[in-house]
Amino acid sequence: MALTPTTDLPLGFKAPHFQLPNAIDGAMLSSLELMQGGPTVVMFICNHCPFVVHLLDGLVAFGNDMKARGVNVIAISSNDINTHPQDDFPLMKALAEERHFPFPYLYDASQEVARAYDAACTPDFSVFDANQQCVYRGQFDASRPGNGIPVTGHDLRAVVNTLLDGREVSADGQVPSMGCNIKWK
Repeated sequence: MALTPTTDLPLGFKAPHFQLPNAIDGAMLSSLELMQGGPTVVMFICNHCPFVVHLLDGLVAFGNDMKARGVNVIAISSNDINTHPQDDFPLMKALAEERHFPFPYLYDASQEVARAYDAACTPDFSVFDANQQCVYRGQFDASRPGNGIPVTGHDLRAVVNTLLDGREVSADGQVPSMGCNIKWK
């Protein structure tokens, strides 16, 4: 299992806009509608990555907690399904239904959205403030498959709590997420 880190980018960039199909119900959803009203967490995930599978229960719990707090959470899969058919749209729907995803699970078939966000790995997390400015690019928490550290979402939760408290998120101490590389075409 090769580790790929989150791309190191200067913070403060505006969230790129997109319109993608939701695997859960097939509806076309726009970032303009999904990112309204408060902070937004955009996560690039997929069905098969062992790093994502390791975090799935934590991601669902995080999504439920954030939904209750008015925080937008969006999951996007951008993997090439020709080389990784387990990440295909119908299987995304099956996973989202089985795990009761409380957030949309969007499919980026062209991979244009992953490129616009400079996503590099699964999972890859970016947090945007209410003005859609990026304030965080980093890990969910320090848990990885096999390292014995519990999945808590500590890092991502701390960022969201800081935003909800009306405080500025520090650029210091942001630890890159690590996972499988996005499977590019």
